[in-house]
Amino acid sequence: MNQPIAEGEPLIRPSTTDHALYEPIVDACKTVYDPEIPVNIFDLGLIYTLEINEASEVRVIMTLTAPGCPVAGEMPGWVADAVESVPGVKQVDVEMTFEPQWGMDMMSDEARLELGFM
Repeated sequence: MNQPIAEGEPLIRPSTTDHALYEPIVDACKTVYDPEIPVNIFDLGLIYTLEINEASEVRVIMTLTAPGCPVAGEMPGWVADAVESVPGVKQVDVEMTFEPQWGMDMMSDEARLELGFM
């Protein structure tokens, strides 16, 4: 269950960007698309955190564009399958959250351009 965020803690936990598997995992996440939007879920900003420990176990904290998203039940499995395919990844745990709620400001510039917001 989601633990309450302590005062002063970031709403979105930082990713393990200094791990050798970080970039390949990001690339794997970019192969997953929201079926209703022609942009990958990483550039949409749906992947909040990629935690990678020393045993190469990955914890993905993600959200959806809306809680009632039609693929809510399937998307975590798609992400887990994509990340598990990365050589060196030992285990993947995908956690869904709606805190903070996703907003268009979380999209990358590439996603905004692709969707005509720039």
